Amino acid sequence: MKAFNDRDFLLTNQTAKDLFHGQAESLPVFDFHCHLPVEEIYEDRVYDSITDLWLVDKRNGKAFGDHYKWRLMRAHGVKEDLITGEASKKEKFLAWADTLENAFLNPLYHWSHLEMKKYFGIEEPLGKDNAEDIYQRMNEKLPSLSVRTLLLMSHVHTLYTTDDPLSDLSYHKLLKDDPSFPVHVLPAFRADDFLKVYHPDFPRKVQMLSATVGYSIESMEDLKRALEERLSYFQENGCRAFDVSFEDFLFVPASKEEEEDAFLKAMMGKKLTEKEKGIYMASLLLFFGKACKRHHFVMQLHLKALRNLNTRAFETLGCDSGYDAISDSSLIRPLSSFLDGLEKEDSLYKTIIYPLDSRDYETVLSLIGCFQKAPYPSKVQFGAAWWFNDHKKGMERQMRDLAEYGLLPHFVGMLTDSRSFLSYARHDYFRRILCDLVGKTVENGEYPFQEKRLEKMVRDISFENALNFFVKD
Repeated sequence: MKAFNDRDFLLTNQTAKDLFHGQAESLPVFDFHCHLPVEEIYEDRVYDSITDLWLVDKRNGKAFGDHYKWRLMRAHGVKEDLITGEASKKEKFLAWADTLENAFLNPLYHWSHLEMKKYFGIEEPLGKDNAEDIYQRMNEKLPSLSVRTLLLMSHVHTLYTTDDPLSDLSYHKLLKDDPSFPVHVLPAFRADDFLKVYHPDFPRKVQMLSATVGYSIESMEDLKRALEERLSYFQENGCRAFDVSFEDFLFVPASKEEEEDAFLKAMMGKKLTEKEKGIYMASLLLFFGKACKRHHFVMQLHLKALRNLNTRAFETLGCDSGYDAISDSSLIRPLSSFLDGLEKEDSLYKTIIYPLDSRDYETVLSLIGCFQKAPYPSKVQFGAAWWFNDHKKGMERQMRDLAEYGLLPHFVGMLTDSRSFLSYARHDYFRRILCDLVGKTVENGEYPFQEKRLEKMVRDISFENALNFFVKD
């Protein structure tokens, strides 16, 4: 019987072991999408409790943390008080430990134990029976594990945070001027609030943008002018990534008059029709797509995340609390129209598409193949398995589908997409799965054993491709 979480965890063949230990294991991390709080990196926070670092932290009276874990605890029947509520930190940890030992085949079981081993040197499985002892041991280790120490232990080369377009990026500026910390911490422009024209908060967000740029926004032209100023500001401060997430991808090209009517109607707080939403979104998406090429921003499209589905929980806990799901809305026709609209004007720059619904994988991959163009290898990327798909089976499927429809060696690899500084163990998880997939393919006789070529592919997918995709023009 193979031991759990040993040196060769998830590596089932000799080729995989050689590739992982000889190439992937020691490579740095280029994390091109995460939700880490940049102020805590600058302040080099030291957490008081493993519960704050690992499960849930209170910030400005609101629960902040790993909602992957929160969902699992709710599924285990844990009361909300022991998840995001007022129970003690120890009680929350014990409730998590009881949940975790039931997480058979769930990726959180793997991630949690990889994190315990990597950062705390704890190799025994966590469960109800040893939870108090492990809680104490992890807490005893915390004073030596400041945020910057964790990033250095994780060999992070670069990370992109997710930033409001109105942010002054003050902590990014401070970090840039700090020669003592070698990790590149860069902003990413997150555009969701200005594309959600249907959201009740949309007019207020536009008014906040108006206050930021210092002039009134009364038209679509004014809005685009203001957003262009913010994009330029982000570029001046090291940004090379543009992020946006969609519940429904709507794209209805129309006249400037119709675009203006939709915008003004939204600013008056009136409800838009589906067509009007699509008209507004088409106009702004084309603007953003062209701006990405001008500013050399990689455009990252996160598709079909349906958010905040539990009304009572949303009213109590707010967004990002674990009540999201996968949308079943139509995708390919509007997405193809958007990409084609940019390509017609030679304005389609480097893009990564992340479909949340795995049923979309083959259609998205076939669409991506229509928009590849020199000089960039795989200019339009099929993004890593994420959120509900970033488990072993999901990662294997994403890479297999990419390999069968495109060129796996050009894949930009894994992103963290996390609010936890311990989550860089997920890159180790991904690299093990990558090496095992490559190793099995070779040892099954489906690809020749060409050692140098295989080593280069693993290095590239693990680090080099992302570095080149985001840094080089």
